[in-house]
Amino acid sequence: MEEKQGEVVLFGSWASPFCTRVELALKLKGIPYEYVEEDLTNKSELFLSYNPVHKKVPVLVHNGKAIAESLVILEYIEETWKNSPKLLPEDPYQRAKFRFWANFYDQKILPSFYVIFGSKGKERETAIEDLSQVLRVFEEGIEKDFPGQSPFFNGESLGFLGVVVGSHACNYQAIHEVIGVVIVPEKNPEFISWVHAMKNCTLMEETLPPHDKLVAKLSAMFKSTQV
Repeated sequence: MEEKQGEVVLFGSWASPFCTRVELALKLKGIPYEYVEEDLTNKSELFLSYNPVHKKVPVLVHNGKAIAESLVILEYIEETWKNSPKLLPEDPYQRAKFRFWANFYDQKILPSFYVIFGSKGKERETAIEDLSQVLRVFEEGIEKDFPGQSPFFNGESLGFLGVVVGSHACNYQAIHEVIGVVIVPEKNPEFISWVHAMKNCTLMEETLPPHDKLVAKLSAMFKSTQV
């Protein structure tokens, strides 16, 4: 791939929710970009030169400069392209609360999903209950920090938390199809309600990976963990 000065290039993998985050942000801001699908089993030398530390997608290249890690990329996009719609509010305290819950999702909720994916029997039952508990902490924290509002949207557009959470959580039905129910609506109704609202957003629908294709990939991954 020949690199052109000034262009925006996203190195990603179609099934990665972290890459979906970046695509959502770029589309929200109306930023033209080139997407490069990276073969994660045979990573290109160009990609590795852009992210030699973690060697993971996504990587955003802007003006020849590479930025790695999805949350870092989202903030870079927000700070570089200041046009509306905004991902984050202007008030520093409010911005800090958004960052806190985005980090909570990545550091507490995502690992809980991964534990379920690789577990069996009683261990899985325990892992599902653990996920429900951490989702409840998330629900209560969101309701306390953002009373009477939806922090997942900025007006009618997806906001920072909508991009971060929705890129992963809106695929929950594919996960249920592969390994069974892991998010119990009766136990976490607020979370399910928020996910449905995000999933009904046109931009989210068109950016998420195709459901059937994702189910096939997750099924193959799940079978490999159960051997």
